[in-house]
Amino acid sequence: MINSTIGILLPFAGTALGAAMVFLLRNELSPRLQKLLLGFASGVMMAASVWSLLLPSIDIATEQGITAWMPAAVGFVGGMFFLLLLDTLIPHLHVNSNEAEGLQSKLGRSAKLMLAVTLHNIPEGMAVGVVFAGAMVESAGITLAGAMALSLGIAIQNFPEGAIISMPLKGEGNSKGRSFLYGALSGIVEPIAAIITILLIEQLLPALPFLLAFSAGAMIYVVVEELIPESQSGHHSNIATIGVAAGFTLMMILDVALG
Repeated sequence: MINSTIGILLPFAGTALGAAMVFLLRNELSPRLQKLLLGFASGVMMAASVWSLLLPSIDIATEQGITAWMPAAVGFVGGMFFLLLLDTLIPHLHVNSNEAEGLQSKLGRSAKLMLAVTLHNIPEGMAVGVVFAGAMVESAGITLAGAMALSLGIAIQNFPEGAIISMPLKGEGNSKGRSFLYGALSGIVEPIAAIITILLIEQLLPALPFLLAFSAGAMIYVVVEELIPESQSGHHSNIATIGVAAGFTLMMILDVALG
């Protein structure tokens, strides 16, 4: 139980530690570093979607006597459309952009920036909760070590996300404490989503292969819709590509070695 608690809190800790960079760094992250970190986050999420979510979904479906590809396909598309719906409805603003997305709102720029990162973190929280729930019931080879690998990988890529949201807020005149708070709170949705999923595991167990693929689809939506376009815009896009390769490779190693 202690290991599961640590695993659930790891991604939030990664976001909070990244946000804490406002107390250590004097200036905003350079555009090149931001691109590298965005690419890295993309690579981690892509690898996690395959090794930690889609492949276990197919294995569990086979174990349950369901057509192996069907839950993975339906869940993946469902996750993509779920994030598309949230992206359309929730007012948010991305870093280095002055044009808000979602429904019109009177929320301030800081709140909209925080909501943008929160949107990224929703599928990650779902993924961590589903995988830990699967490990608890020992479904189709989902192990606690494998769940910890996913959690650790997400925590690593959350570190730069926390910094990317908090540092620009400080640069816009917010206090260090306020900037840290907004950056850290953007990740609070992850443990909340994970805990809710685990508490409902008995009801959700028959749908576990769908839920795994659903989380994968939601994560890939974030990668394709937000992270990669942001990392490839402007100059030095090759740096972001290197980040993708590094993140993908690291997450693959973690999942295979620990899973």
